[in-house]
Amino acid sequence: MEKREELYSGKAKSVFKTDDPDRYVLAFRNDTSAFDGVKVEQLDRKGMVNNKFNAFIMAKLQAAGIPTHFESLLGDTESVVKRLDMLPIECVVRNYAAGSLVKRLGVTEGQALTPPTFETFLKDDALHDPMINESHIRSFGWATDEQMARMKALTYQVNDVLKAMFLDAGMLLVDYKLEFGVYNDGEIYLGDEFSPDGCRIWDKDTREKLDKDRFRQDLGNVVESYELVGRRLGIDFDA
Repeated sequence: MEKREELYSGKAKSVFKTDDPDRYVLAFRNDTSAFDGVKVEQLDRKGMVNNKFNAFIMAKLQAAGIPTHFESLLGDTESVVKRLDMLPIECVVRNYAAGSLVKRLGVTEGQALTPPTFETFLKDDALHDPMINESHIRSFGWATDEQMARMKALTYQVNDVLKAMFLDAGMLLVDYKLEFGVYNDGEIYLGDEFSPDGCRIWDKDTREKLDKDRFRQDLGNVVESYELVGRRLGIDFDA
């Protein structure tokens, strides 16, 4: 497979075309940003850590029967993925109150949410990814009812798999966002990535934050915390 021109460059990843029209190369960079790009830094090893973290998680989800775009690691910072027509919707599950939910509703950070909440946001950097509901999605044609139902079901299935996996490793999966797309077979697949950049993870006993909030809140040891999470799950970053 031949890597070709860059198709898209986001805040922390780039997508490249290949000589296979149904395959892309997903490249993880060391760029780290927060607050819609207001705070930006380069963090050594971050691209490698997130690439291998994502590969590990995607493999676990695939083993549980969840279709993902991930196919294989191509190198330390690159992976081969299926080409999806991405839907402009972020699906968010919250197991504990944190982040924007606390600000919006004035609830206590760390409050357990039973059952977990499910929210949707429009993926649009210029609009700061506003919260939307299923009526908006239907009226503006961002996804069909069937696609939305499938995305919601898969998002909860991911929660069942990963919440237990993190808990077994002494961590709480606080919340996370997922993005989905349509493959050439017409089916919905999990796309984008799953890494500490797109979820919140706390130590179960101390509630120490081990995710991107370390960058947002200037807590330090960002990549080191990402690696700690990965090692607890069984990821070998030196392999």
